[in-house]
Amino acid sequence: MSISKLKRKRVRGKADRRVRARQRRHSHILKRVRGTAERPRLVVRRTLRHVEAQLIDDDLGICIIGVSTRSKEVQSKIEDDRRKAVQSRIAGELMAERAKARGIERVVFDRGGYLYHGRVQAFAEGAREGGLKI
Repeated sequence: MSISKLKRKRVRGKADRRVRARQRRHSHILKRVRGTAERPRLVVRRTLRHVEAQLIDDDLGICIIGVSTRSKEVQSKIEDDRRKAVQSRIAGELMAERAKARGIERVVFDRGGYLYHGRVQAFAEGAREGGLKI
């Protein structure tokens, strides 16, 4: 949903204000951050339980790779530690592994308007440990 449609929408509560503020921050980030074929944009999306990420080439408008903590590959690597930050780090490592298989070593990190803290930070650190240069 575009920001202009959100402005017309009546604010119903604290959660709506929080979502609108995040979307506004993300639109400011998107003005400066752009992904190319050589250096795609690594976008992180956070839900209450999971983290999803995509590598996007903005020039062509395509998603190159996608990873989620819901995937079987991530869930199989998690032993008994069910903490969300640990799952995010493993997903970041998996993203780096898949990107390197495609020949991508450098990315532009797009935190999606979220604070660089907690699961978003853990995902970025996992991607760095996997060999991506952010």
